[in-house]
Amino acid sequence: MIYGNVHSPMIDQQIAMLPGALQSAIRFLKETDLAVHEPGKFDMELNGVPMILQVLDLSTAPRETLRPEIHRKNIDVQFLASGGPERAGYYSDDGNGQVDENLLDTPRDILFYHNNPAAYEGTIEMTVGTYAIYFPWDVHIPAIQVGDSPVTIRKIVIKVPVDAC
Repeated sequence: MIYGNVHSPMIDQQIAMLPGALQSAIRFLKETDLAVHEPGKFDMELNGVPMILQVLDLSTAPRETLRPEIHRKNIDVQFLASGGPERAGYYSDDGNGQVDENLLDTPRDILFYHNNPAAYEGTIEMTVGTYAIYFPWDVHIPAIQVGDSPVTIRKIVIKVPVDAC
């Protein structure tokens, strides 16, 4: 998992070490006002790589109500375009998670795990401009509420094919 903020003065140096497809996704997030984009799922191409853009209007929720997820065919680049803050949980997939719902062989490319209180789960705080890159071995839990009340967020997800990296 890698994260940062597109408003960082060092953003170009930070993403320079990433594969080209991930650099393109981060640059797109930095250069595009997705806070005003219509919600939905869109096919797009960045520098010759087909990707999926998801523009999602969500509310954060208590951690215990959210399921950990993982993807195998795509790398998730998640971005907070507006609202928040949002907390995101993550931990490394050790192959021992109890599967709640397996949709990996569908176009959604997603597997949900049951919550595991024994998992060594870290968190990051996402404010507007924050991105997080989740690789196939990164279990992640997006849209966790910060504080006592849920808030509205505009979450952007770019699905980058693993084989493009």
